[in-house]
Amino acid sequence: MDLDKHPQKPVAHAEPGAAIRASDADRDRIADILRDALAEGRLDAEEHSERIEAVYRAKTVGELEPIVQDLPATRRRPDATSYAYGPEEVPGPGGPADNLIAVFSSSTRKGRWRVGRRTNAFSLFGNIEIDLTEALFGQRLTVINATSIFGNVEVRVPENISLRGSGTGFFGNFDVLTLEAEDPEAPVVVVNGYSVFGNVEAKPKRGRRISDLHDRLRKHFG
Repeated sequence: MDLDKHPQKPVAHAEPGAAIRASDADRDRIADILRDALAEGRLDAEEHSERIEAVYRAKTVGELEPIVQDLPATRRRPDATSYAYGPEEVPGPGGPADNLIAVFSSSTRKGRWRVGRRTNAFSLFGNIEIDLTEALFGQRLTVINATSIFGNVEVRVPENISLRGSGTGFFGNFDVLTLEAEDPEAPVVVVNGYSVFGNVEAKPKRGRRISDLHDRLRKHFG
């Protein structure tokens, strides 16, 4: 047999770590790259939605990397629709993420409750309400990842915190009303995600303000 005419196929080797189970932080990192690509015009809304769905279906790190292999891993930039984390503000482990899920149902988080660093809200033909107006913030930066498919996710915040967000609506609505607090120590809430034939909305609740912010932080988390 002439080996030159029948070259052997190279043996495929899995990348180191490809089979490692993906964490929420791994998925968030890939989702950030996709949001940058959407803002820069590298992806259209349909492509972005398809890839975001693939991100949250992925089970391993090896499944995540191909989703963004044709995109630059750019750092997010601070503007009206995106938020760049400063070195002191990157969400750390700080325990597991809070998960709110509504599938043909409703889920509500309100009152005086302790807000974690990261909350994942997923609505499929359901309704989720996240009310932060009386919540206790244990960190300056809080990230809410909201996904709505034929559903509704509503986030309400006090009027005197900073609110930012980045997302898209595919035959749906993604609306985050940007706020900038006068107090540099005020909490920052970032709402990211997407909606497909659904609604994601984040805005302040009129008349609700955090009057004891610093005392609340010191008392409960100091």
